Amino acid sequence: MASIAAGGSKPYVVITPFPLQGHINSFLKLAKVIHSKGFHITFVNTDYNHKRLLNSRGPHALDGLPDFCFETIPDGLAPSDEANVSQRFRILCDSMPKNSLVPFTKLLGRLHELALNSVVPRVTCLISDGVMTFTMTAAQEFGLPIAIYWPASTVSFLGIFHFRTLLDKDVIPLKDESYLTNGYLDTELDWVPGMKNVRLKDLPSFVRVTDSNNFLLNFLIAELQKAQTAQAIIFNTFEELDSDALSALSSIFPPLYSIGPLPMLLNQIPHNHHMESIGSNMWKEETKCLDWLESYEPESVIYVNFGSLATLSLEQLGEFAWGLANSKKPFLWIIRPDLVKGGSIILSPEFFTKIKDRGFIANWCEQEKVLNHPSIGGFLTHCGWNSMIESIGAGVPMACWPWSGDQPTNCRYACREWEIGLEIDNNVKKEDVEKLVNELMEGEKGKQMRQNISKWKKIAEDDTKPGGSSYINLENLIKDVLIKTKN
Repeated sequence: MASIAAGGSKPYVVITPFPLQGHINSFLKLAKVIHSKGFHITFVNTDYNHKRLLNSRGPHALDGLPDFCFETIPDGLAPSDEANVSQRFRILCDSMPKNSLVPFTKLLGRLHELALNSVVPRVTCLISDGVMTFTMTAAQEFGLPIAIYWPASTVSFLGIFHFRTLLDKDVIPLKDESYLTNGYLDTELDWVPGMKNVRLKDLPSFVRVTDSNNFLLNFLIAELQKAQTAQAIIFNTFEELDSDALSALSSIFPPLYSIGPLPMLLNQIPHNHHMESIGSNMWKEETKCLDWLESYEPESVIYVNFGSLATLSLEQLGEFAWGLANSKKPFLWIIRPDLVKGGSIILSPEFFTKIKDRGFIANWCEQEKVLNHPSIGGFLTHCGWNSMIESIGAGVPMACWPWSGDQPTNCRYACREWEIGLEIDNNVKKEDVEKLVNELMEGEKGKQMRQNISKWKKIAEDDTKPGGSSYINLENLIKDVLIKTKN
């Protein structure tokens, strides 16, 4: 698709992600894809995360381009003594609607003034996170269309949409905390359109509440209700992968646009060093791990990463460590400085002796480069959607240990529907880790999953090429929403 800006002022989109690492990663990919189609972009971070990005990537990392700029708004939280940790989802959900709407509205007002003085083009559309619908109020004030982007999985969006029905049917709240472990979560919900044979435990973890007034439960119900008045809902998926969920949602929500996998769309953009250098990782990436991978045979190394938010107990860390060590497989393990809940990361000298010359531990990495390295044969993951869609794009099967949020839903689909993953029990034991790693890397199930994920990768590649469904959906999103102006 050629630039749509030829012969006139560029269309202008203001993009606002929820201020967590995974959301920012996905939104930045979306922003770059839209920018490549001839758009002026303003990307809105919070003050706190803007500082984190500059600390990790350098003082000029977000200087941007004349037509790809960064702005900030406050998150309403008190300054933290810990400058390099992710803030908590629940706290941000409570704070930002109360404290960020006025600064965001003032930002749009300032951009409007700049446009009147011909400094920048006129803003034509907003794209905001599915849990940032307070921006819709600002969009209405300026008469701007707004698209909602849901950077988590489509099936999790569908699951959250049915939270209200679960309340109405008295499926939730749970009677007490014993219902978390007494088998009640295995209750099958055969009435959920678009979700086959789903169990209560397979829905996003926000459903596991004992109080119908739980803040996050009601916040998410309200956010999805507000999203129904947006001009579009955007998903980072492709039609074949999520056909049932997309079909079920299409009769309830405004037009849906599945335009993923975004990394594959991004790979089609002509090389632009400056744009490629604009990154979103808030921890410093270690590059030596890529050099380390060079010495291993194709598909021989397992990559381990639990994402940017998951926390492990020291006991869980030990179970994973010894499971990996006992598997005798080479592994690259990303251990964030704040991975262990409330304590220091302690691994014994015996562990390091056992993994000598076949284990590499890093604080953070460029995940897409790692997953696409020929030596990677499996991915032990928390099942965050970015990780899963990147794993599909790289053709790497998964061992799944879901932590929270949409991850139980993603795990269920990866293991039961798409058949590209093996689930590790939440109560992780080293024997299970060892067994699943070996099955993933060299067992019959692992071989079958590798074939399955290769098929999904091929479908995704076709969908993101010119003429493919994701490519066409992106064109339609641009034509129908991003450049459409009111008369």
